[in-house]
Amino acid sequence: MSEEEQNPAAVPTPMSDIQGDGRWMSMHNHFVSSSKDKEPEVVFIGDSNVQIMHQFEVWRELFSPLHALNFGGLSDGTQHVLWRLENGELDHVKPKIIVLWVGTYNQGHSAEQIAGGILAIVRCIYQRQPQAKVIVMALLPRGKNPNPLRNRNLQVNKLLEETLPSLPNAFLLDADPGFVHSDGTISHHDMYDYLHLSRHGYARVCPNLHRTLLQFLEGRDTPSSQ
Repeated sequence: MSEEEQNPAAVPTPMSDIQGDGRWMSMHNHFVSSSKDKEPEVVFIGDSNVQIMHQFEVWRELFSPLHALNFGGLSDGTQHVLWRLENGELDHVKPKIIVLWVGTYNQGHSAEQIAGGILAIVRCIYQRQPQAKVIVMALLPRGKNPNPLRNRNLQVNKLLEETLPSLPNAFLLDADPGFVHSDGTISHHDMYDYLHLSRHGYARVCPNLHRTLLQFLEGRDTPSSQ
């Protein structure tokens, strides 16, 4: 059994239908069908951080002009995104760039397991879209005050920083503008529930990502430092 097969965060798994209304699978099927008549240059894939971005003007102002598709899920973990990609969400598109933002919603997984799940997704993307550059968004801090999940996310980022350069066309982008204040707290103005970004939070995160996308679309092999 391979290391990935032993890692629950790297085993493709559909989201459990806890609510009983099939919303997650309906969302997945919508992404697959709606992509058939699209020719995006950029595809965003991930969890609620990606999905909610689509609701704000920052998406329309910065990313819609780049012919971007938003495949943001609900509270997806790495295993759920991996299942989605292995079941058709990249079958009908050929983007230049894929933005991956997932990991903070993984429940019961260690930092090592989450990082392994993200790396498994990057490998899956490369197998299906070898022409695409993959921007992996570093996980943001979470919680109003210091807590174990914030520490876990930080460790995931450190592991990705060490391992991601070994994969082709993959780049780690830390877009955290400094959400944690000097006293260790996060403001509800940036994260309204200390997990999901507010409009103000997206306005702080997205310009850095937008600049990086433009650099790649202009043909630069690596993004310049900000």
